[in-house]
Amino acid sequence: MKLRHVQATRYVTPLREGGSLPAIVEADDDGLYVLKFVGAGQGPRALIAELVAGEIGRALGLAVPEIVLMQLEPELARTEPDPEIQDLIRASSDLLGSSGGLNLALDYLPGSVTFDPLAEQPDATLASRIVWFDAFVTNLDRTPRNTNLLVWHGKLWLIDHGAALYFHHDWRGYIDRAASPFALIKDHVLLPYASELVRLDAVMAATLTPEKLADIVELIPDAWLTDEPSFASKALHRAAYLNYLLQRLKAPRAFVTEAARAHAQHV
Repeated sequence: MKLRHVQATRYVTPLREGGSLPAIVEADDDGLYVLKFVGAGQGPRALIAELVAGEIGRALGLAVPEIVLMQLEPELARTEPDPEIQDLIRASSDLLGSSGGLNLALDYLPGSVTFDPLAEQPDATLASRIVWFDAFVTNLDRTPRNTNLLVWHGKLWLIDHGAALYFHHDWRGYIDRAASPFALIKDHVLLPYASELVRLDAVMAATLTPEKLADIVELIPDAWLTDEPSFASKALHRAAYLNYLLQRLKAPRAFVTEAARAHAQHV
């Protein structure tokens, strides 16, 4: 597995959502992307979560916009009048940023609309697959208030996984926490429709082979593995991510039991 690398060439407009201030930018392949800044908020950890969770979702057959690595130059700040955004661009560029200007971006879906749970109802299989995925990666940010789902060309697309894998903000006892049931799944926007969680569990888990998860973890750039003193090397840091995911995948999976229990309370 490899991610494409692109160079940001034009800052188009900020997306003033959340604390990370993502932006729409144009790249040297003439494509438009939603750029997530390495210098924002929770820094590289949010980008690692976006990358790892997003590629796990893709491996499970879910629709996730293409993820690319984007190089950012400080000159892009010149066309932005907002000083806060100027500082963010510079902090995420190869001039000042400790990550060498390497950021993450997702393919922009022009004309997409936010999923409205009051107007649309996904089928039980798709809803169950998405809930299973979010419970596995501990994604707490897919609620009725903030669905992080887009409808594009009649298909449901998953976006914004920077809040997933939140265990990596504190690595103490992370293996023990890999078996956590993830009680916050009760707030998932699709949980009321996820009636096939138990039936799909074995198939979903079997899809995520150790080799596939290892390939995904290997995609994490070295530049994003620089601020964690718990590990003596970047290889050990990467190995810890893989170990967590493999442990979380072991049966019996408490996160599936918890999600099914929470679904039953909605019925």
